[in-house]
Amino acid sequence: MEHNQAGATRPLNAIWLSDIHLGYKGCRAEFVLDFLNRNPARIIYLVGDVIDIWALKRQFQWPESHQAVLRKLLDIAASGTRVVYIPGNHDDHCRDLCGQRLLNIEILREAVHRTAAGKRLLVLHGDEFDHAARCTRLHKIAGDLGYDFLLFLNRWGNRLRGLFGLPYWSLAYYVKNRVKNARAAIRAFEEAAAAEARRRGLDGIICGHIHQPEIRTIDGVLYCNDGDWVESCTALVEHNTGRLELIHWGDLHQAVKCERAANDDIPRPLRLPSLGAVASLTK
Repeated sequence: MEHNQAGATRPLNAIWLSDIHLGYKGCRAEFVLDFLNRNPARIIYLVGDVIDIWALKRQFQWPESHQAVLRKLLDIAASGTRVVYIPGNHDDHCRDLCGQRLLNIEILREAVHRTAAGKRLLVLHGDEFDHAARCTRLHKIAGDLGYDFLLFLNRWGNRLRGLFGLPYWSLAYYVKNRVKNARAAIRAFEEAAAAEARRRGLDGIICGHIHQPEIRTIDGVLYCNDGDWVESCTALVEHNTGRLELIHWGDLHQAVKCERAANDDIPRPLRLPSLGAVASLTK
């Protein structure tokens, strides 16, 4: 986060969060709440799959931490921050409400965000590009079963890491990026998304859906994926200069822990660390 000369925290221009999956057992709601508490912004985009209606239909569970995230988002909207909600495929029932305003939250099918540097970016969930992955139903079922098991290992692995004082680490993200077919499907999705932004004459696109945080340029078009809060626990932010950055909650949390260890007083505001993929749009 950026600071003024007096050292006071200035709100970010924008935050993009998607694939929180409230109502799903793999949701890291406590991480989302921590991130929102630490990072004020002028506008927050909720880029789909905020509430996992599919998971709630299979097995209803709604822990207090999930309710706390919902309350926080409503409080942020009530405070005057612009909150834009773009429903995804797991909360697609809310697409019937697009064009309306509910509890101070704008519900839109898609949006175009203009950065402080003047770049126009298409914002949508991303399930519109599922055709690019060309998965058969059989492969999808097998993938879902494997994915659930991977997330199970991810949860328990990080519980063990926590016992040893180690930071959060996404096993699911690591595995997906080393499976050839998965990587090919991800690349096809990214290229289809960038092509849509190019077709509309826009500078780039911001989406979620595939749980794969990324910032890169594809044939002159900026592709951004803000990740998720089941595996990678990432958000995309825009700084006051118009610079876009991926923020990894695990890095942020570890930095705060180090700051507290060095200073018994209230931690000073910290510049948010990057996941490693940073794009500058100041020119």
